[in-house]
Amino acid sequence: MARMKGFLQSSRTREQAPEHSMDPRAVEEEAPYRPTVIDNAIYQYGERIDNPGSLADAFERLKEMPGTMAWIGLYRPKEWELVKLGEEFQLHELALEDAIVGSQRPKADRYGDTLFVVLRAARYLDDVEEVAFGELHVFVGPNFVITVRHAEAPDLQAVRKRMESDPDLLRQGPQAVLYAILDAVVDGYAPVVAGLQKDLEEIEAQVFSGDPAVSRRVYELSGEVIEFQRATAPLLKMIDGFIAGAAKYGVNEELQSYLRDVADHAITVTERVAAFRQMLQDILVINSTLVTQAQNAEMAKMTEASIRQGEEVKKISAWAAILFAPTLVGTIYGMNFDFMPETHWTLGYPFAVVLMGAVCLILFLVFKRRDWL
Repeated sequence: MARMKGFLQSSRTREQAPEHSMDPRAVEEEAPYRPTVIDNAIYQYGERIDNPGSLADAFERLKEMPGTMAWIGLYRPKEWELVKLGEEFQLHELALEDAIVGSQRPKADRYGDTLFVVLRAARYLDDVEEVAFGELHVFVGPNFVITVRHAEAPDLQAVRKRMESDPDLLRQGPQAVLYAILDAVVDGYAPVVAGLQKDLEEIEAQVFSGDPAVSRRVYELSGEVIEFQRATAPLLKMIDGFIAGAAKYGVNEELQSYLRDVADHAITVTERVAAFRQMLQDILVINSTLVTQAQNAEMAKMTEASIRQGEEVKKISAWAAILFAPTLVGTIYGMNFDFMPETHWTLGYPFAVVLMGAVCLILFLVFKRRDWL
């Protein structure tokens, strides 16, 4: 008890946890208020027999009634509530700190006879075409299961209803509940995979249609796929560990078969996510190539236009020079001076006309030879 109180006091004064400082997404939007304790039930032989009014009452019932199991569901609990829960159920302070801080990677740690599991649930939001990730902490003891949810997903009420409708499975105890939660989390990945597949197909169409906004969408989707991969990749090792330790912790063969089925689904998801990541990398390369080709084509068009413009300028300049020559001659002989010998010469006019024609012809031949005309 003293240790847990010390942990509570120190946790109030500790600096921001590394998980939050390294991940800016750890700051979440404030969710609408919901009761902290979503459900608190005592089960015996696979049947619900009591609904304790408080967490302390649930702990007392477990002590009074051997052979029972408590399943407590919490949603965004306060720090002091988790510390109180740790006092009642003798939860390890390191596991409690992880549950309080949040932003943990998927993992499974065992502290004595209590297993602490962190899962990352995901759901696809059709309206905004984004993936929302949630965090779930599960404490599994010899006669209790405590779930601490920090987001809307997964829907553990549906998991509880499923288990209560199957007393034979629920009778197998906390390990069966953990299996059902794992199964729900992994099954929840299927709509996310389908949504990401649809986004990828749309992005491919955008890339080949030359949509300039596709680069930003590829970048954003890459971030979601990477986050999804972080949520799913550790599951395989985690489930393999559960199966390997099944005999030691009394997990029967039927439940092991269920776990292997969950592992198969998790493998499928991780393979699809890895493929999505590779496809996005390929799409980025293709998009970069297409953008470069488009830029080269645009530069070629601009170069061709510049060349055509230069040709037109040369033609205009050539004709301007040709027309300037007779104008110059005519201007000189058009000056009103009395003492100009050519003006009193009988052949003066024909000479001026021939001179203007000769100059124009010479200039025309020069420009023609140089391909200006």
